[in-house]
Amino acid sequence: MKIISSSRQFGNLIKRTRKLHHLTQKELAAASGTGVRFVQELEKGKMTCELDKALKVAAMLGIRLEARLPMQHPYSVAAPYAEQ
Repeated sequence: MKIISSSRQFGNLIKRTRKLHHLTQKELAAASGTGVRFVQELEKGKMTCELDKALKVAAMLGIRLEARLPMQHPYSVAAPYAEQ
């Protein structure tokens, strides 16, 4: 599992995975229902890329994203987070 902490790291992951699948940016854009420019910007780590589109691109490449909630906020003494 790889921990991603920036849009640039996420973009690099998208680019490397696309190349592993031998896809062009144009092919990935068509397959994920986005535009070539979006894929280019995503791969460059543009911070303002739309999350929904980025998730579609990742899913098309077989990238699964996972979020883990901390048991307790590191700066708090309050009770642990409750799932809603």
